[in-house]
Amino acid sequence: MPHIVLQLSGPRDADLSRQAVATVNQLTEQVLGKLPEVMATTLQYIADEDWFIGGQPLSEVGGSAFHLDISITDETNTKAEKARFIKEVFQALSALRPGLHETSYVHLIDARAAAYGYGGHTQEWRHQQAGV
Repeated sequence: MPHIVLQLSGPRDADLSRQAVATVNQLTEQVLGKLPEVMATTLQYIADEDWFIGGQPLSEVGGSAFHLDISITDETNTKAEKARFIKEVFQALSALRPGLHETSYVHLIDARAAAYGYGGHTQEWRHQQAGV
């Protein structure tokens, strides 16, 4: 049940929005094994003059950038799965964003199952109800 927050540099673009969200959600399912029906994704665009890399705005540096935060339940993915996810997200978004800057971050947030949930229940509660 990941909560996904994706920020993209540049002006709002409806086609890019759909492609980027679909790409991230697909990789979240395929690489991390998360269920699409409980993925909640928000997308935000940040103007190039408001996105800084090394203290310089993208409007001067050029290219594009992204930042992805994804909250997942702690201990549900291996280090190898997380490393593969970070690599594949960067590669996939590079194909969608011309001149993607290397300083584009993916942050997998391992949230404790007892401190994270949706629909009024924690992930720990769901785990206990499953009898695992």
